[in-house]
Amino acid sequence: MTGPARTLLPTATGRETWAALRSEFARLPGLSAATVALLVAAAAGGLVAPWVLGRLVDDVIAGAGTDRIVRWATVIAVAAVAGGVLTAAGATVSARLGETVLARLRERVMDRALHLPSATLERTGTGDLVARTGDDATVVASAITGGGPLFVGALLSVVLTAGGLFALDWRLGLAGLVAAPAYALALRWYLPRSVPYYARERIASGERAQALAGALRGAATVRAYRIEETHVANVAARSATTRDLALDVFRIYTRFASRMNASELIGLAAVLIAGFLLVREGMGTVGAATAAALYFHRLFNPIGLLLLEADTILQAGASLARLVGVAALPPLAPPASIEESLGVATLEVVVGKHRYDDGPVVLADVTLRLEAGSRVALVGASGAGKTTLAAIAAGIVAPSEGTVRLGGTPLDELGEVRTRQRIALISQEVHVFAGPLADDLRLARPDATDQDLLDALDLVGATGWFRALPGGLATHVGEGGHRLTAAQAQQLALARLVLAGPEVAVLDEATAEAGSSGARDLERAAAAATAGRTTLIVAHRLTQAAAADRVLVLDQGRVVEEGSPAELLRAGGRYSELWAAWSG
Repeated sequence: MTGPARTLLPTATGRETWAALRSEFARLPGLSAATVALLVAAAAGGLVAPWVLGRLVDDVIAGAGTDRIVRWATVIAVAAVAGGVLTAAGATVSARLGETVLARLRERVMDRALHLPSATLERTGTGDLVARTGDDATVVASAITGGGPLFVGALLSVVLTAGGLFALDWRLGLAGLVAAPAYALALRWYLPRSVPYYARERIASGERAQALAGALRGAATVRAYRIEETHVANVAARSATTRDLALDVFRIYTRFASRMNASELIGLAAVLIAGFLLVREGMGTVGAATAAALYFHRLFNPIGLLLLEADTILQAGASLARLVGVAALPPLAPPASIEESLGVATLEVVVGKHRYDDGPVVLADVTLRLEAGSRVALVGASGAGKTTLAAIAAGIVAPSEGTVRLGGTPLDELGEVRTRQRIALISQEVHVFAGPLADDLRLARPDATDQDLLDALDLVGATGWFRALPGGLATHVGEGGHRLTAAQAQQLALARLVLAGPEVAVLDEATAEAGSSGARDLERAAAAATAGRTTLIVAHRLTQAAAADRVLVLDQGRVVEEGSPAELLRAGGRYSELWAAWSG
C-alpha cells in the first residue's frame, strides 16, 4: 500500500522573514541602537585616512613644514586606533544582539515543533524538522557571530565612502558612479540565479538528514534484511545532490566575482581620469583627486568582503526563512469548551475515501464503531490499510473524506491537545528517552508518585527486569544508559499508557517487536494495560484478534468481513483462511 508522500514544513517569504527580524529587534531597542551606532562610527572612522592623505598631498605641494606633516600623521594613527576599537566593540555588541534574537527565535521554533499536530509530523517526517533546528540554526548562528557583523560593516563602509566621495567633489562622485551600472548588472545577473540555488541546497540538506535519520533509526532492521547497500546508496544520492548544488553555487559565484572586478576597474579608471581633467583645468586639487582615488580604492575591500560573505549571508537568509517558517506557524488553538467524559467513550470512524496527497486511494467505504470499553481488532495482509485506519482512529491522520468522533464529538472540535489526552497510540516503534527511568515514565503523568510508577510497571509485567536495574527508578535508560530490549521498551510504553489513563487506546502492532519468545507476555501486558478501555488493535498475531470482542478484516483498503472471532471462523471466509494459515 502506498505510504504518505513526504512534504516540507513551510518556509517564510523574504517579507515575512524581515518582518520577524524587525519585530525581534524592536524588542531590544537599546541593544539595537548601540549596535547601529557602533557600526556606523567604525565605518565613518575609515574615511579619515584618505581625506587626511589628500590634505597632506596638497600641503606638501604648497611647501608645508614637517610639523604639519607630523600632525596629519598623528591624526591618521589616532583614527586607525579608534576605528579598530569601534570595529571590535561593534562586532561584539552586534553578535550579542544577533545571538539574543536567534535564541528567542529558536525557542519559538522548538515550541512550535513540539506542538506540531500529529498529522503534520506524519506528512513531513522528522528529517526536515531536524535539519531546521540543527543545520539551519547552526548556519544562522555562524553568520551572526562571524560573517554577519563583517557584512554589515562592509555595507556601511560602501555607503559612507560613496557619500564621502561626493562630499569631496560632486564631479568625482559622479565619475565613481560610472561603475554603478556595471555593479548593478553583475548583481542582476547573480541574485536571481543564486538565491534559488541556496534554497534548494537547504531543502536537499533536509532530505539528506531525513535519509540518514531513517537509516539510523531502523539500523537493526536494515541489517536484518541485508539492505545496507540500498540505504547507503540512498544517502549517497541525497549527498551527491547537495554536493552538486554547492558546486553549481560556487561556479555562479566565481563568474559573479569576475564581473565585480571589471566594475572596479571601470570605476577607478573613471575617477582617475576625472581627477586628472579637473586638476589640469584648475578646477580641483591634486590632493582632492588623490583622496577621491583612495576613497574609491577603499571600496575594493568592503565590496570584496561583501562578495566573500555573500555566500554566508544568502545561506543564512535561506536558513533563517526556514526557521521563521516554523516559528510563524500558528500556536495550537485552545480546545472548545466541551464537557469532559469521566469514563470510557465510544469511538466512531467513518472514512469515505482516504489517500495520501495525490496518491491512490488506500481506504474506501470504511465504517468502524468501537463501543465504550470494547476491544476491536483489525486483521489483514500487509498493505491492507490497517495502520492507516489506526492512525485515522487515533487522530494522527485526518481522513481525506470522513469523520472521527469520540463520544459523539468530532476530533477537530476536541483539538489536538485534548485528543492526545483522550486517545493514545502505541506502535511497534517505541522511543526510550535518554535519562532516568522515572522521568521517562512521568512523561505520561508528571505528577505521578514513585508508587504510581511502580504500580504501572507491575501491571504490565515489567517488575522482573525492573528489579534487576542497578538504580531502580533512577537508572539512566536510553542512549548512553541502560539499553532496554524491544520487549522491555514496549512494556515501558504500555506503563506510560497506564499512567496517562486515556479513554481510548490504539495499539498498532505494539507487540510485533517482541519476538515469539516474549509474545505471550507482551500480549498479556497489553491486555492488562487496556483493560476497561475502548481499544483498537492492529493484530500482528491472530491470537490478539481471537481475544477481541469484534474483528474487522481489511483487504485492499476495504472491510471485507466483520464480526466476532467465533462468527468469522464459522463463516469460512477470509478470516477463517488467515486463521487456518496461522494455526497450521
